[in-house]
Amino acid sequence: MLTYNLKPHTDTPLYEQLIRNIKEDISSGALRSGERLPSKRSLADNLGISTITVENAYQQLNAEGYITSAPRRGYFVADIQSFRPVLPEKPVPSGRTEPADAPLYTVDFSAAGTARENFPFTVWARLSRAELSGEPSRLVSTSPGIGIPELRSAIAAHLQSFRGIHCAPENIVVGAGTEYLYGLLIQLLGFHRIYGVEDPGYRKVSRVYQSYGVPFRFLPLELLGTDPETLAETGIEVLHTSPSHHFPTGRVMPIRERNLLLQWAAGNDRYIIEDDYDSEFRMVGQPIPSLFESDPFGRVIYMNTFTKTLASTVRISYMVLPEELMQRFQEQLSFYSCTVSNFEQYTLTRFLSDGYFERHLNRMRNYYRAKRDRILRSLEESALSEHMRIRREDSGLHFLMELDMKISDDQFRDRCAANRIRITPLSQYYHDPASAPQHIFVISYSSLNEEDLPEAADCMAELLR
Repeated sequence: MLTYNLKPHTDTPLYEQLIRNIKEDISSGALRSGERLPSKRSLADNLGISTITVENAYQQLNAEGYITSAPRRGYFVADIQSFRPVLPEKPVPSGRTEPADAPLYTVDFSAAGTARENFPFTVWARLSRAELSGEPSRLVSTSPGIGIPELRSAIAAHLQSFRGIHCAPENIVVGAGTEYLYGLLIQLLGFHRIYGVEDPGYRKVSRVYQSYGVPFRFLPLELLGTDPETLAETGIEVLHTSPSHHFPTGRVMPIRERNLLLQWAAGNDRYIIEDDYDSEFRMVGQPIPSLFESDPFGRVIYMNTFTKTLASTVRISYMVLPEELMQRFQEQLSFYSCTVSNFEQYTLTRFLSDGYFERHLNRMRNYYRAKRDRILRSLEESALSEHMRIRREDSGLHFLMELDMKISDDQFRDRCAANRIRITPLSQYYHDPASAPQHIFVISYSSLNEEDLPEAADCMAELLR
């Protein structure tokens, strides 16, 4: 006879407790396939509950397939083994047994997230409470599809003061993440166009284009410095580029290339998507002027996000459209609802307008500059220093590390993984990794664990042999 310790004086109804207990016995094998269950009356008497409670539990278990019923014979345990998924065990590269919640890597040079302790929780919480106690009606009012006017005005003011970009708030579109905005641009510019992505480049962009089924081509970086006619021969009509700090190489597009690119876009209805993803974290000198502000033809679409500056989970991004494109957007896509909640929009508006964002950026620039310097110092003091050369470390939250080694990039990466170190070769960001420069690795340091870095660097030096 089944015996369970059911608790009548809890928030969980007795029949749900009974369901949970029987499920556990079936899943664990305590109740075997084909085994007959007690009758409703006998189980109710044994547990001191009503027959209705047992009947409700049996009916639910039968509906979910845990048990089956046979007329005049009763209820039987179903065969659920064939339906139970067998999940592969999570591999631990070192071969050591680790707790289920242990991180797979002790040092991860590829993680580009933001550290939890850097988010301005105190200020954000205070501003959030102020919004809740202010005008609650606007929090549940329908937002314009391009975002609330207050946030767009705050973003426009920030762009003017920080990036020298002059734009009307009416030309700004707010959305939940850049991937969503890419989708809007494809619908706006057309599925028939040929889109171009930098090679090497941010891999997610090409995946977005692929998922939408639009034609796209990989454009080698060296072609950006050619004349407009040569660029036109590629057939690309919309180019995604990150001129102020290219990912992953870290290069800054020189003014000559910028001018040539603008000339290319000026003809034949071409457009440039300027991804300014981490322009706020230039560590030396002033921010690089944007293509958008330099464009006299209205062919540049400016795009940025708050995920790098606030937190990787703050999925608020925006784009600035040229006047002509904005008119087309309103005509064709204004039916879309804004994908960012009013609550988040109004909180971010206060964060921007009241000066908190500017102070946060200044603090984060100092923080990341100091962290970068500590990481570089740690690498220079390690056994790895005699085998490495650091490149492009003055801007953004990643740099390149070139290693003097005879083994392949994949061999080194796999050796590192086996020792709980994650590192990504630059070649992995190329469309054809085999033809890419070798022995160069992308080092993202925004969320890098510094404590284990010295030991990891010495280990990497050993793995080069």
